[in-house]
Amino acid sequence: MPDNDFTYVLPSLGADMDEASLLEWKIKPGDRVKRGQVVAVLETVKAAIDAEIWVDGVVEELLVQPDKDRKIKVGAPLARLKTDKPVEQPGATAVLPAPTSLPSRIDSPLPASPRMRGEVPGRAEGGRTLISPAARRRMQELGLSEGDLSPLDRPYGIADIEAVAAAQVSSGPTTMRGQIAKAMSRSKREIPHYYLATDIDLTNALQWLRAENEKRSLDDRMLPAVLLIRAVALAVARYPNMNGFYVNNTFKPSEAIHVAMAFALREGGLIAPAIHNTDKLGVSELMKKLADLGERTRTGGLKAAELADPTITITSLGDLGVEEIFPIITPPQVAMIGFGMLSHKPWAVDGKVEVREVIRATLAADHRVSDGRDGALFLSEVKDLLEQVEELIAS
Repeated sequence: MPDNDFTYVLPSLGADMDEASLLEWKIKPGDRVKRGQVVAVLETVKAAIDAEIWVDGVVEELLVQPDKDRKIKVGAPLARLKTDKPVEQPGATAVLPAPTSLPSRIDSPLPASPRMRGEVPGRAEGGRTLISPAARRRMQELGLSEGDLSPLDRPYGIADIEAVAAAQVSSGPTTMRGQIAKAMSRSKREIPHYYLATDIDLTNALQWLRAENEKRSLDDRMLPAVLLIRAVALAVARYPNMNGFYVNNTFKPSEAIHVAMAFALREGGLIAPAIHNTDKLGVSELMKKLADLGERTRTGGLKAAELADPTITITSLGDLGVEEIFPIITPPQVAMIGFGMLSHKPWAVDGKVEVREVIRATLAADHRVSDGRDGALFLSEVKDLLEQVEELIAS
């Protein structure tokens, strides 16, 4: 049953970020907080992130002190609050008791198994590892499989799963590249990708964009990317099986549409924060959101929710001369779309051949949720929106 005691845990920061350091608290015991308020600054291998609180209440205790050298796992308790009204603890929070003290790093090994006695406890008949339902959910969140687990003399609990994940982090690469590799390996291992591609005539859309930008000041001009983002947002509103999350062997479509845009970081690597409620934004407002997101990606100030809740992601390497991209889906999302470079190609228009401005779009989708026909209809919708442009530019 929900109660007024709430444990604030390290929020999920994306599929390729499972730990962070606490740089700063923006609250102290006794402070009143409001839903959506930034309460802490976290540092991941990619960026400094503003972490929000999602309840109204009063801070009772801070469980962790700022330390840039201390790595904290996603789901670890950070603070205790007394909420204004009873709330359910989200996700793993309800089963993660707040300890009286926290280690500087979770790196304790798992309990030794009695394998040496010739026994294989912690396993059901048929060799299946025994795992509590809550621990199995946590295992899926962390991208672990039963193959990562050694036999125990009891069923696995959440603390055991956390220890396995921590051991993998401490023994494997901890750089940004390593984190990205871990997430992408999980994606290719678990998600049955299928790919579709189509060429899109952007001539009319870009003609409208150039004419519109002529009316605007230099600071207020729009990039072609806003048209691509808006087209994807409107298309997934009509094909919701491309918009959501595959969790616990179930697809959970998202009513909200939060399109993420991949940004290259100067020090290497990528980060893909979301533009919230993208389908509800006109092109002008979308450009402002995109510019703000790009600036905060470079200078810091991204929010945890912007990294944790994208429902579909766009990537583009067209400015680097790449004609076609084959994206790797970011779990637990179920689709990703890539756009290549703009090129001039011969194109049939009203029975005549003209040179048109063309871009190639590639869809990567999860075959557990959709099939080729679904993907083709979705990609065709993106194409129609970009080529016919009227709906795209409507406020």
